[in-house]
Amino acid sequence: MRAEIIAVGTELLLGQIANTNAQYLSQKLAEVGIGVYFHTVVGDNTQRLLQTIRLAASRSDLVVFTGGLGPTQDDLTKETVAEHIGVGLEINSPAMAHIEAFFEQRKMVMTENNRKQALVIEGSHVFTNDYGMAPGMGIAHEGTTFILLPGPPSELYPMVESYVMPYLIQLLPDKQVFHSHVLRFYGIGESALEAQLLDLIDSQDNPTIAPYAKEFEVTLRITARAATVDEAEALIAPVEQEIHDRLGQYIYAIGESSLHEVFVSELKRRGETVACAESCTGGSVASLITMVPGSSAVYNGGIVCYTNEVKHRFLDVPESVLQTDGAVSETTARILAESIREKLGSTYGISVTGVAGPDPSEGKPVGLVYIGIAAEGMPTVVKELRLAGKRHSIVKRAAKYALFYALQMQKER
Repeated sequence: MRAEIIAVGTELLLGQIANTNAQYLSQKLAEVGIGVYFHTVVGDNTQRLLQTIRLAASRSDLVVFTGGLGPTQDDLTKETVAEHIGVGLEINSPAMAHIEAFFEQRKMVMTENNRKQALVIEGSHVFTNDYGMAPGMGIAHEGTTFILLPGPPSELYPMVESYVMPYLIQLLPDKQVFHSHVLRFYGIGESALEAQLLDLIDSQDNPTIAPYAKEFEVTLRITARAATVDEAEALIAPVEQEIHDRLGQYIYAIGESSLHEVFVSELKRRGETVACAESCTGGSVASLITMVPGSSAVYNGGIVCYTNEVKHRFLDVPESVLQTDGAVSETTARILAESIREKLGSTYGISVTGVAGPDPSEGKPVGLVYIGIAAEGMPTVVKELRLAGKRHSIVKRAAKYALFYALQMQKER
């Protein structure tokens, strides 16, 4: 089955928002063995959209639209698809009732144009919108299946998971199961990871191996097709074990959990706590930790020790160390990690000190970062990093490295 994705919206062409829906949909379609051959973005213009639909229908078995289902005049997707198919639109009663209830519950007056969101293509299969107003829909015409989805990711993602994927699976000729394991890596780049696994990637058939970079880390998806999930698991297991044998030191999770979620979850499971002393990251490590619900049970607190005075007065870094080794040094990182752990009574102390830029500091280059991890009953570890990029990326990468190293020490403890 050949698929393509059409994102509708002038704001996408203007660069006002990123087309993250296409990335997400490509990944979801790949999970069930549907290859995406084209990505297209088209503005809110009926004639250009109609031309795009005709081209897509001529070359693809499945065409997935995102956006253009809203209440305004420039929301044109379903009207234009209906015109291409040669049918009209009709009110979907459940969708209309859902929209009316939304306004009633909020004591708001519903404007007439909101009724437009309840219109669906005649004869289409309707996908419920559990997190918004405009329903999605699916309809086949002359060998091509059209799927229409809302633009906001908060509405599109749950609709795809709950309703669209089961609908698409029923369209597949062999009804096979496509099952995946996701391995999450930190501390290794995408190209380096691929080089280590090139023989596996080149020889892949079933299961398939797909690496991709995201937010300064790398994710590897292993997908197998089989008659059952158990059979797919049996195909995945030896490949996953081989990857573990080669690159296990960089794997921090299997699944969709983020680095900070895994760290907090493991702290909870062990009944442990953490505290942070941050200089160049300015509280970014603490921010990642406290993004996780329930992190108050494991995060004791921290100090953003941006100046040498704060490092000395509150975290006991001797002035002699600051004058000789400097604030950006292995010694300072060690003292900060040990001091914050002791002062806040935590299992772990994390420290970060470095030069985020744009200018060098203490005669040390931009990107030089020291991360200290102190743990109860273990020798303190200090890692030196040489990070490239602009200030923002150095800060974000340093914060994630801090959690990664803390997670590694956690596993050793």
